[in-house]
Amino acid sequence: MPTTAKLFQLLNEAIVLLLGALLILLAISGRVGLPTRPAALIALGVIFLYWGARAWVRREPPSNSVPAKIRAGSLVLVGLLVLGIPLLPLRYIPTLLGSAGVVLVFRGILGVILFARSKELRPQT
Repeated sequence: MPTTAKLFQLLNEAIVLLLGALLILLAISGRVGLPTRPAALIALGVIFLYWGARAWVRREPPSNSVPAKIRAGSLVLVGLLVLGIPLLPLRYIPTLLGSAGVVLVFRGILGVILFARSKELRPQT
């Protein structure tokens, strides 16, 4: 029987997938530009990088190691892409935003697949 924590993790991955889809939709629509306060975007990128690095070095049980590394790697990639938005020319903003969305969508899909394949959800025989 799945625990509440596992179901919350599944909900979290679904939300990440939807956030990635929203970023892709924003990038496709072309209605994005450089924010008036790029320092906030730089701070957000640094927070994502820190969060991903912290998750990468955290010790996890072997059964939870792969999903934890996927989550950490996706946070680092999104952090790098977000940091690139205020630093690169304006024409690259939709590409960077769409790339961050693709990373989050793949993370969500992989998270759901790994959740469905976990041993804890399989019935005991």
